[in-house]
Amino acid sequence: MDVVGRIRDERVVVVLRSVADTASAVAAVTDAGLSVVEITLDRDEALRELEELGTRRDVCLLAGTVRTPEQVDAAVAAGAQAIVCPAFSGAVVARAHHHAVPVIPSALTTTEIEAAWRAGAALVKLFPARLGGPRYVADVLKPLPDVPLLCTGGVTVADAADYLEAGATAVGVSLTDATATAAEIARIAAAVGRPDPGR
Repeated sequence: MDVVGRIRDERVVVVLRSVADTASAVAAVTDAGLSVVEITLDRDEALRELEELGTRRDVCLLAGTVRTPEQVDAAVAAGAQAIVCPAFSGAVVARAHHHAVPVIPSALTTTEIEAAWRAGAALVKLFPARLGGPRYVADVLKPLPDVPLLCTGGVTVADAADYLEAGATAVGVSLTDATATAAEIARIAAAVGRPDPGR
């Protein structure tokens, strides 16, 4: 299954932002029965972490916070299997397409979402999702039912299921050093309906 298929199947992307021990966090992700992890490029060590994690065959690696074509090049060279952006940039989308790597640009309004989708987005990242919440997702998908939304930005364990019920294809839940624990990641898996791998 390709990375987009994996996102659709698992319905969650675990975003590791400012997590010092990414290896332990990723181990907890796979222990919870999940496999899609986003490493954000807003830290100097992010590319190295992508390279190190690329040796694992049980993880789908996304590079997040990608803002320039040059960052796309670096992320793909480091092993990223998909590109996630905090905004919509035609140049970034084109560079990802050049590398034949799925790209997930961000948008908020229906105009932005439609533009990103028509530019060739694999999914459109609704960001920041907390501004409208699940009701906004449901409203957006009425005129744009064919656009798969990855809702990120303020989505928590407590409301992840609400976004999915509203029609989101998947949610992105961000973790930091304080929250990247095995218990919290297991809660994320349960919130999106993933079976407990220990059962």
